[in-house]
Amino acid sequence: METGKKYDAYTVSAALCELDPDDMKKLGVREGETVKVSTESGEVLVKAVKSTQEPHPGIAFMPLGPWANAVVNPDTSSTGMPSFKGMKATIEPAPDEKVLSAAELIRQRYLRR
Repeated sequence: METGKKYDAYTVSAALCELDPDDMKKLGVREGETVKVSTESGEVLVKAVKSTQEPHPGIAFMPLGPWANAVVNPDTSSTGMPSFKGMKATIEPAPDEKVLSAAELIRQRYLRR
């Protein structure tokens, strides 16, 4: 973020999903490959990376940003902040798909015309 959200460095550092190495093997996904993360609230393409907090099979982590926001339930239960934890998600390989930049993702999701 130090260089700005419109630069590739932001996409590289925030458009990712940390996964347990054993889960990556089960999914047939290698580090740096594109995966599709789907929840009841939406889906998004991000890069798979090995978790820095392993082992934790069955648990994925996405840093805050427009990619995580795409799959988070917007309901705040009157707190003003959605719950970013504990949601069920499906993760599947998407090797031929492109991870969008923050600007592309926002244009696609919110500025459709």
